[in-house]
Amino acid sequence: MTAAEPESASVEEAPQSTKKVDAKYYEKELARLEVELVKQQEFIRARGLKVVVIFEGRDAAGKGGAIKRITESLNPRAARVVALAAPTEREKTQWYFQRYVAHLPAAGEMVLFDRSWYNRAGVEHVMGFATKKQYEEFLRSCPEFERMLVRSDIQVIKYWFSVSDQEQEKRFQSRLKDPTKRWKLSPMDLEARNRWVDFSKAKDAMFAATDIPEAPWWVVEADVKKRARLNVMSHLLTQVPYKDLTPKAPKLARRPAVTAKGYVRPPMETQHIIPDVVP
Repeated sequence: MTAAEPESASVEEAPQSTKKVDAKYYEKELARLEVELVKQQEFIRARGLKVVVIFEGRDAAGKGGAIKRITESLNPRAARVVALAAPTEREKTQWYFQRYVAHLPAAGEMVLFDRSWYNRAGVEHVMGFATKKQYEEFLRSCPEFERMLVRSDIQVIKYWFSVSDQEQEKRFQSRLKDPTKRWKLSPMDLEARNRWVDFSKAKDAMFAATDIPEAPWWVVEADVKKRARLNVMSHLLTQVPYKDLTPKAPKLARRPAVTAKGYVRPPMETQHIIPDVVP
């Protein structure tokens, strides 16, 4: 599937994308990919590369879960996740890209945007938070903005998580039943649920304007979360070619005895110990 093709495909067209993933295979492959991502991060750090990874898609498409798996084993000092809240009144008066520029990577860093400047082409446009002029200006200026980033040696990788309307509804219903996930259903999410076609049209227009050679859109078939996670992790590894620069394990000298300098640990009774409630 290319960036220009429709977001959803039938089971007949893409049966593999709806096939469940064997649990043992998933855990084994996830562990392998996490090791490779650590190697890639070390290469990025050592070579002073600057990488931006954008995650976009419909609500409940699985972006957050994929980001968690990607960053789980990475050094958080060099792999940051950016998920900005709604702009403040002051930020609304700034150049549109200004608040995102502050989060761009320095040398040796990877920044993962859980939603990004593409809010203007999606939520803001469909929900009426941006004027027609602002929306049209975004579609004109966004490709130039990203080309400018690339010319400044910032690699821009963009993923669109594609989910069918049936699967999205299934996930919404699941969130309603799970108190640990109910917070994910904001009033905005519920309203967006009623505007499936409007968001589809907005996504198509966004792709037409911003799917550029310097920073193409990569579509992730996300009806099966585990399959989507493994696929996007594997693909990310191909986008920043790397060598294994894992440092050798240092040799630990013999540890001196803790009582060597006459240290005596304070009695446990003098400390506030949390209750042990585990059976």
